[in-house]
Amino acid sequence: MMDFNSMNSKFKKFAGEASTVFNRAVQFTEEKLGTAEKTVLDAHFENLLVRAEKTKQWTEQIKRSTEALIQPNPNQRMEDLLYEKLDRRKKERVTQYEILGTNMVEAGNDFGPGTSYGNALVKCGQAQLQIGNAEREFMTATVNNFLTPLHNFLEGDMKTILKEKKILETKRLDLDAAKSKLRKAKSQSTQQQAEADLRSAQAEFDRQAEITKILLEGINSTHAHHLRCLNDFIEAQIKFFAQCQQYMSDLQRQLGSSLASSDYNVNSSSNSSTGGGTSSGVLGATSAASSFSNSSAPLRPSAPPAIQVTAPTPTEKKQARVLYDYDAADSSELSLLADELIMVYRVQGLDPDWMMAERGSQVGKVPTTYLEVLG
Repeated sequence: MMDFNSMNSKFKKFAGEASTVFNRAVQFTEEKLGTAEKTVLDAHFENLLVRAEKTKQWTEQIKRSTEALIQPNPNQRMEDLLYEKLDRRKKERVTQYEILGTNMVEAGNDFGPGTSYGNALVKCGQAQLQIGNAEREFMTATVNNFLTPLHNFLEGDMKTILKEKKILETKRLDLDAAKSKLRKAKSQSTQQQAEADLRSAQAEFDRQAEITKILLEGINSTHAHHLRCLNDFIEAQIKFFAQCQQYMSDLQRQLGSSLASSDYNVNSSSNSSTGGGTSSGVLGATSAASSFSNSSAPLRPSAPPAIQVTAPTPTEKKQARVLYDYDAADSSELSLLADELIMVYRVQGLDPDWMMAERGSQVGKVPTTYLEVLG
């Protein structure tokens, strides 16, 4: 007996739910055909709905654009999304700046860090690595402080709003169906039942409308929160671009110094060969400049006066073989060619990693790591 009553109760519940769904479908169809009235929400509520929809659409678009900014490769973005869906940690990828920097450093070391080109490649590569590290910090800050809050809003608050909005629409259909049922009632008993159904539907609709309205008004707080996140994103960009500017400025100064010294060494060597073996110093420079002015060749800057160094005693001088090519960084240094023999000696006050060197009339300091002192 209890099983029969239980089944009967379930059947009545199912039949009631089926009837409710059918009434909603009829009401929705008649509204589309223009044969049934529709409860209209107030203007303020409609504005809240429109603003919530705009917030959802633009948040999704901004999120996608930001993801494309920090990861331009669409295949890698899809891979990251898959890892996210599977609750797995994303792969740590090397940035393009880091790849470029590593290749430049390796190429510079292969060409020889003592050469102008090799030295410049190493310095450029180091700057690219610094930019790559700064880019990684920018990407991490953007994900944590900007993308994650946007994602949490779309997956949390926005989904709740959409769910309650859908419930409100069903309650409105129930309310309008109850109104239509009351208008069509003929007998007094039918009218009384329809009025009771209408009061119940109106109460449920009002309650759901209040819940939905509260959630929609919370969009104000969402906008305020997203504004703070946007400020964090801009600060991360400012920091990243400032770091890039600093790294590039430092690199430009370093390369400018290297290029200037390289040009000087080329011009100095040309002047020495054109001057016919004249002695170093002001007279040698003047003679070289005079020979250039009398020829059809383009003018080149004359060599500066030789560095004045107190001559050490002959016993302190030793012969050394050059191990690698070396390009002088400034006028106080001497450029070297691998396997050539030069005379070297120590000078009081000079850094232990450097020695003074002589090649004919040319004098300058050289790094000891590029030399093999003989005898």
